[in-house]
Amino acid sequence: MKTLAKNTDYKVTKAVIPVAGLGTRFLPATKAMPKEMLPIVDKPVIQYVVEEAVSAGLSDLLMITGRNKNALENHFDRVAELEQVLASKGDAQRLFSVQESSQLADIHYTRQGDPLGLGHAILRAKSHVGEHSFAVLLGDDIIDARDPLLNRMLEIHQQTGDNVIALMEVPAEQISLYGCASVTATDSDSVMVTDLVEKPAPGTAPSNYAVIGRYVLRQEMFQILERTAPGRGGEIQLTDALQYAAKHSEIAGGVRGVIFTGRRYDTGDKLDFIKATIKIASDREDIGPDLKEWLKEYTKSL
Repeated sequence: MKTLAKNTDYKVTKAVIPVAGLGTRFLPATKAMPKEMLPIVDKPVIQYVVEEAVSAGLSDLLMITGRNKNALENHFDRVAELEQVLASKGDAQRLFSVQESSQLADIHYTRQGDPLGLGHAILRAKSHVGEHSFAVLLGDDIIDARDPLLNRMLEIHQQTGDNVIALMEVPAEQISLYGCASVTATDSDSVMVTDLVEKPAPGTAPSNYAVIGRYVLRQEMFQILERTAPGRGGEIQLTDALQYAAKHSEIAGGVRGVIFTGRRYDTGDKLDFIKATIKIASDREDIGPDLKEWLKEYTKSL
């Protein structure tokens, strides 16, 4: 494998959003609708993710899709008939919300094909990304807009040239559900990742730092992924490729972690999806006050 070339320009403009999963945990709702299109109040999960990327300055997005994901493309496309109806009714607010999704970013789509894991899905972005660093945002992870994470990750990548991953401390009994990182402190607000384990067996995790769905990667990571053998579940694991990078910084740069302490919603889990809906709805000016009052009354009856 080639040693990395000198490159001092680590500005990121492109993001990859893998959305090829089947969403089996939400069946039968996801039998004909992508899980990323499930609404949090009145906006699909995927739009929150796209808005986060755009807010961080990334307007060239590639979604890695699969079968039955056409609704994603339709959502971010124009619907002229609907816009005309809303305009004729003078419904400016709903017209704006409909038009907003189709004007957010320059969104491209490609299919994963074989369901061979997150690492394989990211490899499908190689020709689109080219010889540039890029961000990866998992399509079922929502980071609250009031707790920016991706912006800081991009800053650290541009300053250091290292790959950057998002970490979050979770209870010991939950760490086996995630990729897990061993870290050492630095003289900044990031940590150096020295090792990674994908979904460690209970009691074997090296730390409580879980890898969550935000990454900023050098283009050399494609070389590593191409040589990464299938791991846990017979899939090509991004965690395995990052582990290699952490131990061979001369090939693809080191791996740094940003420890996130803000609000994150894992909408791929049913209970967390419900919690996300309640929390986000409670903070909205239009329905929040009434919802909070109802919640107070409802909890009294439990």
